[in-house]
Amino acid sequence: MNPSSQSEAMREAAHAAFIAAPAHIDGPAGWMGAEMAAHPGRWKIELTDREIAQIDAAIRGAVESGQDLADISPATFRLPLLVGRLESLEQQLLAGPGFALVRGFPVARYSTREAAIAYLGIGSHLGSFRSQNAKGHLLGHVIDLGADIKDPGTRYYQTNRGLEFHTDSCDIVGLLCLRSARSGGESRIVSSVSLYNEMRANHPALCEALFGAFPTDRRGEIPVGASPWFDMPVFHWFDGRLTTIYAGQYIRSAQDLFPEARRLTDTELAAIAKLDELANDRRFSLTMDFRPGDMQFLHNHQILHAREDFEDHAGRDKRRHLLRLWLSPARGRALPSVFATRYGSLEPGARGGIITEQTQLKFVLEPQ
Repeated sequence: MNPSSQSEAMREAAHAAFIAAPAHIDGPAGWMGAEMAAHPGRWKIELTDREIAQIDAAIRGAVESGQDLADISPATFRLPLLVGRLESLEQQLLAGPGFALVRGFPVARYSTREAAIAYLGIGSHLGSFRSQNAKGHLLGHVIDLGADIKDPGTRYYQTNRGLEFHTDSCDIVGLLCLRSARSGGESRIVSSVSLYNEMRANHPALCEALFGAFPTDRRGEIPVGASPWFDMPVFHWFDGRLTTIYAGQYIRSAQDLFPEARRLTDTELAAIAKLDELANDRRFSLTMDFRPGDMQFLHNHQILHAREDFEDHAGRDKRRHLLRLWLSPARGRALPSVFATRYGSLEPGARGGIITEQTQLKFVLEPQ
């Protein structure tokens, strides 16, 4: 197929997907920032003393048994008092507003390993662990390593730079705050359903463009037989749901780094610029700070997240440090076949993450 015919076929596919999607999506996934800020009880979960005591007992049990981090599961990290709340949390993520903040975990009383045991134990009740980079890290570390963002292999979470609104390559992303920054570093989230509703109503041509495939930079983490970028629509209407996957920074870097990647049209460039503009509109977004012990969980298919720039403490042992999980729940939604180019498997509970020929799955307790 010649380039002009290919472009026409892509436009036709995007138009068909746009027409299939509803003009407006109702339901709890389509929230606004001020609404959520005014009702924190809808998304904030405070741990009780009894629940904290049970988590503490589970940590001690894992430590005393010499249990390997790879063996942590719902069966080995039992939380009978919390099971019901964790099931409700999963439903809140998958079928509700798509996010939650769990507060009250007394992280300061634990070592990094003990905090990791607790977070992995709680996370295991929500889904299977997925590789977060080409090194195969199943437990990630969000910390400023002084990396140069101009290096094509650098990921933004390795710096103190703000992150633009984006999704990660997994169903659910979780963060546990070990230490907060001296200043800045707030988390901002936005409903991609609400962004869609706004664009569909007031910018329909740009909304339609987002149903077409955008070349997106893999940042040097390339699966066997794949190109250095993957082609993916931002918006998908599939199985009665809007599913979103987006990384504007890496869409733009693909244009800069790979001349052989398809060139974006003016309309497509305007579409991602408008999506970014709306995501940064305070009407749509919700800002939350990270206190030590806070656990944030986000459903990537309906939530975009960002981070403010931050200024860190001087000492290495005082720097802002978050543990991260990428999770795949067994009850996750059906995904369109095009996700296979990024997620690998499409099977709920066994999809998402980054796997290359050199990847070896591991849990690491120090940033690398």
